[in-house]
Amino acid sequence: MLGLSQEFIWFGVVFYDLLIAVFLFRYFGKYGLYCAVILGIVLANLQGGKVTELTMFGYTFNASMGAILYSGIYFSTDLLNEKYGKDEANRAVMLGFIANIVVLITLLLSLQFTPSNLTGSALEIHNAINTLANYSPYFIIGSLTAYLISQRFDVWLFHYLKEKTNGKKLWLRNNLSTILSQLLDTMIYQITWVVATDLTFTQAFFLASTKYILKVFIALIDTIFIYWVRDWKVDADS
Repeated sequence: MLGLSQEFIWFGVVFYDLLIAVFLFRYFGKYGLYCAVILGIVLANLQGGKVTELTMFGYTFNASMGAILYSGIYFSTDLLNEKYGKDEANRAVMLGFIANIVVLITLLLSLQFTPSNLTGSALEIHNAINTLANYSPYFIIGSLTAYLISQRFDVWLFHYLKEKTNGKKLWLRNNLSTILSQLLDTMIYQITWVVATDLTFTQAFFLASTKYILKVFIALIDTIFIYWVRDWKVDADS
């Protein structure tokens, strides 16, 4: 990609992901944020197996495309929580959960159709769908479980901290709820790796640690974005 470094591309995708949510919010209000959550969880799970290596501050990290897109979900649910309340944030979480199941079932149904001999690409696409849909039942179950538990916890903690601080210190509730929820999500998902692969708990711990560092970094970045947009008056909500 024009000779750009992996690290530069990674930063670019982080901002791209957050800007999509900002765009959707600006023009579609809370409904746009629903869409951002749905896109985030579906794309994160479809690309969860795409892993690359990044070198930052002298350390090498294994980074998943799924982790970047998944982290953007927290920005959308936190903004929903801040602007519209925890019920709207929880509604977005459940919409994302249902959408991901529908996509998975649809991909599995697609595999029941035999690819045509009319064009060679039919078989290639069939095989690609097969890879995505049958990546691993353990990973699918683990991902959805981690998503639902961590997101519901994030929504609860964000709202709790908002009440305790009388609506002040947005930076605190945005970061603390996201960082702790991401920790919960990472722990649950890494247990899946132990169950589904031959990784030991020690290996899974170190893999989770590198992923978590990147997730925390993204959480700090999205604080800038939530302060940027929190006072916007959105016509779509009128």
